[in-house]
Amino acid sequence: MTTNANLRVATLLFALLLYSLAASAQAAVPSGMLGGEDPSLAPMLDNALPAVVNVVVTGKAQQMPDNPLFNDPFFRRFFDMPDQQQRRAPQRPTAAGSGVIVDADKGIVITNHHVVKDAEEITVRLNDDREYEAELIGDDPETDIAVIQIDADNLTELPIADSDKLRVGDFVVAIGNPFGLRQTVTSGIVSGLGRHGLGNRYEDFIQTDASINPGNSGGALVNLEGELVGINSAILSRTGGNIGIGFAIPSNLVNSVYQQLSEYGEVKRGRLGVVGQNLTDDLAKAFDLDINQGVVVAQVMPDSPAAKAGIRERDVITQVNGKEITDFSQLANAIGLKSPGEKVRITLMRDGEEREIKATLGNAENMATNAQRGDDGQQKLAEGLDGASFGPITDDNPLAGEVEGVAVTDVQPGSPAARAGLRPGDIITSINRQEISDVSQLPDMAGPDAQQLLLHVRRGRGALFLLIR
Repeated sequence: MTTNANLRVATLLFALLLYSLAASAQAAVPSGMLGGEDPSLAPMLDNALPAVVNVVVTGKAQQMPDNPLFNDPFFRRFFDMPDQQQRRAPQRPTAAGSGVIVDADKGIVITNHHVVKDAEEITVRLNDDREYEAELIGDDPETDIAVIQIDADNLTELPIADSDKLRVGDFVVAIGNPFGLRQTVTSGIVSGLGRHGLGNRYEDFIQTDASINPGNSGGALVNLEGELVGINSAILSRTGGNIGIGFAIPSNLVNSVYQQLSEYGEVKRGRLGVVGQNLTDDLAKAFDLDINQGVVVAQVMPDSPAAKAGIRERDVITQVNGKEITDFSQLANAIGLKSPGEKVRITLMRDGEEREIKATLGNAENMATNAQRGDDGQQKLAEGLDGASFGPITDDNPLAGEVEGVAVTDVQPGSPAARAGLRPGDIITSINRQEISDVSQLPDMAGPDAQQLLLHVRRGRGALFLLIR
């Protein structure tokens, strides 16, 4: 075959390939959206935009502090100031974010907890410029979700999609009110799934490169069908502006929290009742396992669902309901985002053999012995310990057998515990000069009412005191 003939054949094959790719791409999106001469997202957005609202929050009035110089007689005479200083009017801080209408009949709007957490008044401004005062139905700081309600007619709601069906590479659109610019739309793809470590207790973020900026918080992340797949929540940025790394709370997590907040006004979390740590290569070798991911059960709480189901210390949890568990954060999400009474299937390795165990989750509020941060709903500890996980001293710790105390198994970057100076591997031997030897003592010695904590910490072969206020 001649060179020209080869070139014609190659050109024909390339054209067929382009036609096939175009046909496949157009078949994957709603009819009429990206097909034809004028591809556009406008038909989908015509339905979605009215369901995304602007949320304006007014905080409690704050009186500006007096300048002590103004009360000094010499200072007042020198600058010829009047005897009675005029006090400035109290300032009422305001903040703005976004929200999504998910129930048009009831006027239910979902937004972020951090948007409304300090609100005295909440105003919702609709796409058609109508404004309504909103009532806070409930919020959940641990997932950064809040539910508010307005009394309004002729509302548009967004259908909630199954976020478990999302794949990396799927096209998504972010809708919100960044920098006060109302009804702004940006597009991108799903860049990652299952992200965590951003500061919430329970996290399973969708990462996207669709631009998310301040003011987008609480807005909608939708698929090309115009369905809600996530609530925009956070960005990763060094400047405060978008750099292409944004995060949204998956719609399945949002819907679960929304249902509980609507029914109870709070979230009731399930609890398994284990203290655990990430499986390391050294632990895998010590247990003679050929796996390197999972959660080692370091302690099973007495009379807990885990104990009743037959889970034992040294078991390695690898799956919950068929989903892989690679670290303790995933186990926390898998358990803590479920409701008390739910049944779960736990796959674990014991003595080199895989087993499946069924457990019925308990109520976190009624089970007071677990102080493990990040487990499925332990007792609250002092705010200064937020972001840290605690457990017994395990054999892989260099100080095992030498000291008694409670081990710091994990510390989330940027958390209060990290800022206080705690590090993974630390061993707390005393709190406020009282010796501690067991995790179960933490709630009494470092509960939420503690004004300050003086921790004596063993770190490697050294020791130090940390004061946490």
